Amino acid sequence: MADGIRFDGRAVVVTGAGRGIGRAHALYLASLGAQVVVADLGSELDGSGSSTAPADEVVAEIEARGGTAIAAYGNVADEADAAAIVGAAVERFGRIDALVNNAGRNSRIPFAEMPLDEYRRMLDVHFWGALFTIRAAWPHFVETGYGRIVNTVSEALFAGENMTHYASAKGAVLGLSRGLAAEGEDVGILVNLVAPRALTRSSEANVFSGYPTDVLDKIRRVSAPEMNSPVVAYLAHESCAVTGELFQTGGPTMARMAVVRSQTLGLAEFRPEEVAEGLDGLLDLADATLIDHHLPAAKSPAS
Repeated sequence: MADGIRFDGRAVVVTGAGRGIGRAHALYLASLGAQVVVADLGSELDGSGSSTAPADEVVAEIEARGGTAIAAYGNVADEADAAAIVGAAVERFGRIDALVNNAGRNSRIPFAEMPLDEYRRMLDVHFWGALFTIRAAWPHFVETGYGRIVNTVSEALFAGENMTHYASAKGAVLGLSRGLAAEGEDVGILVNLVAPRALTRSSEANVFSGYPTDVLDKIRRVSAPEMNSPVVAYLAHESCAVTGELFQTGGPTMARMAVVRSQTLGLAEFRPEEVAEGLDGLLDLADATLIDHHLPAAKSPAS
């Protein structure tokens, strides 16, 4: 990360910050001077239960390192709890400058065996959880003319076996973020997304289940949660100059992920046979164009 990226005087809310990637984000942002709201329900992997311990432990770790943080224990899937999480930043720090939506859960279930309630639970925490926190923070951002939102999705959007519920929920977050990016740019609010790679308790249970210990150790070395945090810190910073973007993060690499449009196929007679004949050209993305609105330079930060 470039020198000079600091968050002194800024307040940042990180959801799902009690463990894994969210914990890494909270610790990293605090090390750069941010006042951090460590928001975590403290639930089990299946989303059940709650505990104040994970958030409290991260706050204690930040304070032991000389940083500033407070804990919030609400459920982001509950509108009132989500508002209280954002309200905690405003009440304690007098402001909110950035929101990092990281809270979530995962499971692997074949589509034919998927209970509808599992789809609802995924949408509740990923989509509604992001929407509720953003709705609570948005008026504060508009009032100050400045805000940064970083939403978490996944590469499972594009390929995730036995994860249609998870991919669907993350797809909703992608659509939400792109729409908000278009609406927010004129009032100083930038909205971007990350698709992190990391070995966490969730990914170990759902993605890497059954892997040998030596393989997991290798993955852990190159996919530690904290390897995602520098990208998140940039996107949450006043110097961020893009909006509506999605970046794959984690490990020693990062990449831009985008939706593109292939070259146009002209249909002279509008017959399905023409589609079949032109399919190779449609699938060739060599001359594809990006589906995007313009990317503005970041607004001048609020004082």
